[in-house]
Amino acid sequence: MGVLNVTPDSFFDRGLYLDLDKAIQQGEQLIEEGAELIDIGGESSRPGSKSVALDVELKRVVPVLKKLIKRFPKIQYSIDTQKSEVAHSALSEGARIINDVSSLRNDPKMISVIKKFNPILILMHMQGSPFNMQKFPFYKNVVKEIKDFLKERIKWAMQNGVPKTNLWIDPGIGFGKNLKHNLEILKNLKDFLSLKCPLVLGCSRKSFIGFILGGKESPCPPEERLEGSLAAAAWGYLEGASILRVHDVLETKRTIRVLQAIQAK
Repeated sequence: MGVLNVTPDSFFDRGLYLDLDKAIQQGEQLIEEGAELIDIGGESSRPGSKSVALDVELKRVVPVLKKLIKRFPKIQYSIDTQKSEVAHSALSEGARIINDVSSLRNDPKMISVIKKFNPILILMHMQGSPFNMQKFPFYKNVVKEIKDFLKERIKWAMQNGVPKTNLWIDPGIGFGKNLKHNLEILKNLKDFLSLKCPLVLGCSRKSFIGFILGGKESPCPPEERLEGSLAAAAWGYLEGASILRVHDVLETKRTIRVLQAIQAK
């Protein structure tokens, strides 16, 4: 899954693809590099970010989606949104996946949209909101608590008409977790497979990699986190993740291809 942020304040690309033409070019590049899914977001969920107005998010997301679908109709498109109106517009245009970082908790109307269009729905764990999630995140048992949360969200979605075959889960690396929490989740990633939903993993270029490589006092900036991102992606693949959400599609696919060649022997 290639990441396409159409925002001015994303932590990695910092607004590079806010312009429509540049967003389309980046989408084309991700597809040429081998992305099978493109995840388009018009509202940043980086730590400290605030929600944007509905009309702003729609203007960012829908034109990009429409153009990419027209040029690359065989690719699956995911929309990273917490807003039912954005989801409705995107699904009407041909998107087939909704990536809701709130797991249907932010907008009570989202479930009606999901039931109408029957898309794949990604349920992600997040402690707090993007604005406050990194202010002293705390868990007694991070893996158990996230697993219990996802189990409850799966149950709730199914009780409200979403078939389990349409549900993917994401433990939410970096969403209300510190370095220790993120490493604990990755070390125990196989625990989430018992929920029997495809597992999405998004580690690409995130701050915990910067802390590992540079230390907490001087973490490596996002542009220097490629090797760490590939290591996390490789670990995730080996531990059972089905979907890797990444910025660096070509490099990640090459990494996984080598692992697959080794496994085949």
